[in-house]
Formats: sequence, C-alpha cells, structure tokens
Amino acid sequence: MDNGVLGTQVVTQIGIIVKDVEKTARSYADFFGIPEPESFWTDTADLAQTEYEGQPTPARAKLAFFDMGQLQIELIQPDEGPSTWREFLDKQGEGVHHIAFGIKGMKEKIALLGNKGMPLIQKGEFTGGRYAYMNTLDELKVLVELLEND
Repeated sequence: MDNGVLGTQVVTQIGIIVKDVEKTARSYADFFGIPEPESFWTDTADLAQTEYEGQPTPARAKLAFFDMGQLQIELIQPDEGPSTWREFLDKQGEGVHHIAFGIKGMKEKIALLGNKGMPLIQKGEFTGGRYAYMNTLDELKVLVELLEND
C-alpha cells in the first residue's frame, strides 16, 4: 500500500486554536467525561527556536492535550507574538488549525512539500522533538503539521 507524500496515512493530531485554553479544555473534558488536562506554555524562544515565515519569533502558546486513542486533540491559545497561531486567531477566529502526522526526516519532508508548492510557514523545537507547519491550505483546506520525535 502506498503511504503517500509523507510516508504515512495516519493522522496523529488535530490542532484547534482557542481564545481560552482552560475554558475550552473544561468543555472537552465534560463532553468526553474525562479529566481535564493540565495546560502549559510552550518553551521560551531560546529553547523553542521558533521561526515564523523565515524569521525568529518569541511567540509562545498555551497548550492542552487530550489523548483519544490513536488521535490527539491539541488546544492552542496563542500569545501576541507573530505566529501561525496568532494569525489564524486574528483572521479566522477559533477553529481547526491543523492536522498532524508523525514523520521521520524533517528536513527532507519540508523540502519535498516545498517542491510541491506547500511551503514551510513555521517551525520550532520542543522537548523530545520538532515540528513544522506547512502551507497546504490551497490543496487540503487545512495546514499540515509535521511532528518528528527524537
């Protein structure tokens, strides 16, 4: 079976931009009848090394994660720094921001998608790995996030 451009067909995460991560996390927890996850801020710029549209940015986001079997729901409350999260909230309001895939070979996948007209928007590091948001809006109507764990 062909695993497509990324080498996988498994969506591992749906990312949702929200104005208030705690309030939204409470709503999800109540809806699913599960405990509310702890929310936390992403790493500071010196650790995260976040770049947005090719430029370093101090942007951070407050996150909460729901592990729902094979799929994870990520709630993202952006700060005011320039980022794809802030741009989404300012232009579109709350809603689905991305679908994510666990991949291997981040640099190669970024180049591959870039060559297909799906350029890198934002990338950064997190404890245990890295992420990259690719502009797949024209083709897929949602951003794709690449997640690579060490």
